[in-house]
Amino acid sequence: MINKRLLIKNLLAHNDENSFYDKKRSISIGEKEGKAKFLKHVCALANTNPLNNSFIVVGVEDLDSSIVGVDFFDDSKIQNLVNAYLDHPPKVSYENIPFPHLPDNKVVGLITIRSSGNLCSLRKNIWKYYGGAVFYREGSMSVPKNFESELRDTNSIVVQNLERHAENNIELTLDGVIDFIRNRHPDMPSDYKVFKEQFVVCWAGQVKKVKDKTYYSRVDIELINEQVRLFYSALDEIEITYTNDTFSLTEYVFLGLGDKKYYPLERLDIRFEENGTYQMNTELIFEPPRYDTRELFHVYNTNNTLVKLLEQKVRLSENQLLDLRRLPDTYLICFLNGFEEAKEQLENARGLIKVIDQEAYDSLKEALRVIRKVRYN
Repeated sequence: MINKRLLIKNLLAHNDENSFYDKKRSISIGEKEGKAKFLKHVCALANTNPLNNSFIVVGVEDLDSSIVGVDFFDDSKIQNLVNAYLDHPPKVSYENIPFPHLPDNKVVGLITIRSSGNLCSLRKNIWKYYGGAVFYREGSMSVPKNFESELRDTNSIVVQNLERHAENNIELTLDGVIDFIRNRHPDMPSDYKVFKEQFVVCWAGQVKKVKDKTYYSRVDIELINEQVRLFYSALDEIEITYTNDTFSLTEYVFLGLGDKKYYPLERLDIRFEENGTYQMNTELIFEPPRYDTRELFHVYNTNNTLVKLLEQKVRLSENQLLDLRRLPDTYLICFLNGFEEAKEQLENARGLIKVIDQEAYDSLKEALRVIRKVRYN
């Protein structure tokens, strides 16, 4: 079992960017250029490492490898994106790794890429890259390449040694549990559960009981053995259930025009096996609220007018500031009811809202996260 935080430290200390490892300050797969560059690197790393894992570390400065972190990114459907754009796609996972010196809302992203063993190529055009293009790593660069022979193994021994030196032990696990409960979340209820005598899941959050169910807000959930954050949100509420073999969480989003209610968004199930492995499965269970199109046209146009005022740097009234805090949710409802341009409007408003109202900005990021989940499904 690999301690992912230790693995990241080993990657940063052992080598600069090379043929099995890349680092990024951030990635942006919500727009074409960022998506294309991400797919290029995944393709190149898969082709250069047919027999071992390769990695992209996100949230690291390029010049000095200092760890600055990024927002929690829980896109369980990133594999769908890879499958849609690459032939012979590798297996790709994105994990959120907390570091002690980072704020609670920041993590380091670890993308692990495992080749299918076959030559990976772009399936279709995207941005300035053409369908059929093949990429390969030459040092720290992902470059186009014409292959005239089979894929060659050059890094498997080095990567195996790195992963072996990042293996977990009981001291790291116990330290992780104590740190999670005592240091990171002393201000809210925390709990833990041991599965199969070796997996430890910790969670913390504000508790709210409704009839016979318990819900959590401001939730942080971590698989301690691997130092992987499974879930983090300052806004949404979740329900946690578990048995001797499984740990499950259901995420809810709070939506509505006027009267708001909770809608189940996604369910995550982790099944722990006797052989020291586990399987994670996510299922989108979202049925968004539906509204009259004429009513939504009014809401959509009101939001667009508000964004134009922000672009013109007009000082907002108190009522307009209240509308601004509702804007991410109402744009999200518009998108879910067929207003495709609402996503672009949210993206355009991102930088404008960030400097005006932190609460509205946090809500905007949550809205874009929901849109991303729905679109990848």
